[in-house]
Amino acid sequence: MNRYYYRDEEEPQNREPLFRSDLEDRLEPPKDEPIKPESAVWSTVKRLLAPLAVVGLLLVKFKSLLLLLLKVKFVATGLTMLLSVGAYALLFPVWFAIGLVVLIWVHEMGHVLQLKREGIKASAPMFIPLLGAFVTMKEMPKNALAEARVGLAGPVLGTLGALGAWGIYTISGNPLFLGLAYVGFLINLFNLLPMLPLDGGRAVGAMSPAFWLLGILVTVALLFAQPNFIVLLIALLGGTELWRRWKARNTAEGRAYNKIELRHRVMVGLAYFGLIALLALLMAFTFVPDPSAIQT
Repeated sequence: MNRYYYRDEEEPQNREPLFRSDLEDRLEPPKDEPIKPESAVWSTVKRLLAPLAVVGLLLVKFKSLLLLLLKVKFVATGLTMLLSVGAYALLFPVWFAIGLVVLIWVHEMGHVLQLKREGIKASAPMFIPLLGAFVTMKEMPKNALAEARVGLAGPVLGTLGALGAWGIYTISGNPLFLGLAYVGFLINLFNLLPMLPLDGGRAVGAMSPAFWLLGILVTVALLFAQPNFIVLLIALLGGTELWRRWKARNTAEGRAYNKIELRHRVMVGLAYFGLIALLALLMAFTFVPDPSAIQT
């Protein structure tokens, strides 16, 4: 039996053991090397990076097969969609991540369908995890009016997709679809910011290049108010493209590209500002403080 021995002259509450068993010394951690709990931040970082590391290893191992599949238009779209779902699922519930990616796909398909109507060859939507998606044009539209139609087609179809999610909510009562509807309206409204390469930047170019100045001011304000990588990327890409167009504004090609009748400028303006007002109203109707926290 292990015992402690004390000096008789000390009060019981002040007594200190003269010696303890060797077993207790081995079980107790050394005082000069205290056990520290793992940092919560580092634990979160490892949880986020682990799946991405696995995906990276698989891509390296099967890179030849991946490159072959990426040449197939809709296979590439599907693969990048799956990667995006996985990335968003690290931050949000899985079903919310799936719905978010579907809404982005609907938005991008608006551009694809309008490009086809304009006779412009384009790629299928390609997703960038945590950043959204894009469609590449094989050639520029014939003029700024055609570019505006292509730009507005994404938010128009995207708004219909978000309305569909809201409709499912009203029928089923599942709050997940209310959150998706709100986020869908928000995504399409954000894309109407009058700054290239966003859809709004392409639309306002058909009205007046002066709106691009407003877009620059709003983008700079967002960088100060809520700095993040997406806004910074928009600022860099948009600034480069605006500078290129500014230098080409007085060339023969530039003047021909921006030559648009007044009635067409007015029609684009009505569609652009009308869509902004509609999306703001729909966001008010479907407002959810934290859409991604909604459980089915």
